[in-house]
Amino acid sequence: MTDQKTLLVIGGGAAGFFCAINAARLCPSLKVILLEKSSKVLSKVKVSGGGRCNVTHESEEVDDLLHAYPRGKAFMRKTLHQFSPNDTIQWFKERGVEVKVEPDGRMFPVSNQSQTIIDCFLKEAAAYNVEILFNTELQSIHQLGNQFEITLKSDSLKKRLADYICIATGGFPKLEGFSFLSEIGIEIETPVPSLFTFNIADKKLHTLMGVSVSSALVKIPALKMEQLGPVLVTHWGLSGPAVLKLSSYAARELHKMEYDFEILVNWCPDYNESSLLEKMKEEKEFHKGIIGTKNILGLSTRLWEFLLEKAAIASSLQWQDVPQKKLVQLSKVVCGDRYAVKGKTTFKEEFVTSGGVQLNEIDPFTMESHKIPHLFFAGEVINIDGITGGYNFQHAWSSGMIAARAIARDF
Repeated sequence: MTDQKTLLVIGGGAAGFFCAINAARLCPSLKVILLEKSSKVLSKVKVSGGGRCNVTHESEEVDDLLHAYPRGKAFMRKTLHQFSPNDTIQWFKERGVEVKVEPDGRMFPVSNQSQTIIDCFLKEAAAYNVEILFNTELQSIHQLGNQFEITLKSDSLKKRLADYICIATGGFPKLEGFSFLSEIGIEIETPVPSLFTFNIADKKLHTLMGVSVSSALVKIPALKMEQLGPVLVTHWGLSGPAVLKLSSYAARELHKMEYDFEILVNWCPDYNESSLLEKMKEEKEFHKGIIGTKNILGLSTRLWEFLLEKAAIASSLQWQDVPQKKLVQLSKVVCGDRYAVKGKTTFKEEFVTSGGVQLNEIDPFTMESHKIPHLFFAGEVINIDGITGGYNFQHAWSSGMIAARAIARDF
C-alpha cells in the first residue's frame, strides 16, 4: 500500500520497544519501524537488576511512587494514572509473564531472568510485524508538510519518511547528544549524571571492601539532604541503595559542586550520639567483655574494629576499662562518620541521566510535542529520572504506552 502510514520509533530500549509493539498491536495497518543505533535492542533490560530485570515497583496508589522521581513528580502523576504498575503487571500477565514482589517492593519476573522480558517483547514484535533496523542511527529530523524526513548516519537507506515519530533514544551524557532535537526547536535541560556511587580516597576505608550494612543514614550536610538504606563499602568508596538514592536526589546540586563534598554516615541510625553514648555507658557499668569481641551494635567485626580504631580505642580493652571520653568519641564516630567525597563512579551498566527534553515541551496525556504535531517522546530522553527500584522502567512503560495509544487514536 503506497498510502500506508508509518511510525518510526527511534531507540530500541525499554520505552521505544514498548511504544513500538503496542502501537503495532493497536494499529494493525500502521507500519511500525524501530531504529536501533547498536547491534542489540533492550540492553538495559538485559542487565537490570543483576540480570533479573526490575520490571516495576509495587504500589497501591500512584502517589506512593512519586517520591521516587526527584524531578517531574507532577508530570509522573499524570502518566502513572494512565498506565500504572498494576497495568504493567496485567500487561505482562496477559502475555504469560508472571511477576513477583520482593520485600523491598521491587518486582521481577518469576523466572528471575531478564531474558523472559526480552523474549516477550520480541514475540510481540514478530506477532505485529514490527520491523527492527539495527546499526541505524538518527542524524536529523526535517518536517515535510504533514510528514517527517529523517536522515540517518548509516550508509544505506540514508533518508526515510514517516507520518509519526517517537523519540526514545534514552539519555545522553552531554548536551550535544540532543542536537537533533535542539535543531527543530525542542528545549533541552542540560544532562548531568544520576545514580552514581561516591569516590572516597581513604585507603583505610578501602580495606573494608565488601562490608555491607543493612541500614545506615548517609547525609550531605552542605545540602541538608540524607537517605536511609543499605550501604556497601567498595574499593573506591561507598555504594548501595542509600548512596545511589542520595546521588539521584542531589544529582544537579552535586554536579554544580563538581562532586567535591563531605558526607556523614550514621552506621547505626536507630541511635544518635546521645542515645548511643548512654547505651555504651550502660554496657561499661553492668557488663563484662572485651570491647573488640563484644560488639553491642550488630555491626560486622571488620567495621566495628575499624570504628574502634578511628576512636583510638584498643580492641583488646575490657568494656569496663574504656575511659568515658573514649566512649564519647566512639559515639561520635559511629553516628557521624565523616568522609570527603571527590568524584563519582557510574553504577554498573545502569547509567541514568538527569536532564533531557523539558517537560513543558510535552503533553503528559499523549507524550506529543506541543510544538510539532505527530512527534512523540518516551522514556529517559525526557527530563525525568527515578531512583533505583524499578521506577525508571515504569516511566518507560507508562510513556511508551501513552504515546502508542495517542498515535492509535490519531490514526
